[in-house]
Amino acid sequence: MANTPSNNVVWHDHKVDKQQRAQAKNQKPCVIWLTGLSGSGKSTIANVLEQKLHALGKQTYLLDGDNVRHGLCGDLSFSDKDRVENIRRISEVSKLFVDAGLIVITAFISPFRTDRNSARQTLEQGEFVEVFVDTPLDVCEQRDPKGLYEKARKGDIKDFTGIGSAYEAPTAAECHLVYNGETAEQSADILIEQLQQKGYLG
Repeated sequence: MANTPSNNVVWHDHKVDKQQRAQAKNQKPCVIWLTGLSGSGKSTIANVLEQKLHALGKQTYLLDGDNVRHGLCGDLSFSDKDRVENIRRISEVSKLFVDAGLIVITAFISPFRTDRNSARQTLEQGEFVEVFVDTPLDVCEQRDPKGLYEKARKGDIKDFTGIGSAYEAPTAAECHLVYNGETAEQSADILIEQLQQKGYLG
């Protein structure tokens, strides 16, 4: 899937820029990128996080891995090649939302470091916040909310992250949620505290 623009396509500069949109919203736009194994709690934490940020008066948008595969990425499989393309599309969409002045929350397994680094590089310095939802594989398997691990162990699902396909854990994430029995509510509170300490929430 080519992502090289045609020679006939010219970038059009807008009079209202990202800084003006952010000032109107009184917030610092960024992407809060939750990564972790299936069943780690990414989507649930992201959902609670958005509710809490909304209560704080922040303007947000949540992009969830399963949801985007119903539309934007509905034509992609779970092969390594299509996983790369999935994250590329999400990165570009996230960049547009950041340009609109929003705080974007994403919840994607995004198993490969190179893809997450590529997502980071589409944004300006300080706009990409990697959050490692660090839940052990055995806990994720015990949860198995969609029954996917069981299917993967039986061989019914190929290329399943953590079983048939590798997950490359972050080595220098801005935020790190190590699972010690916390609820999603507690994890979201811990994440907000980390975000505030690092200045991402203003």
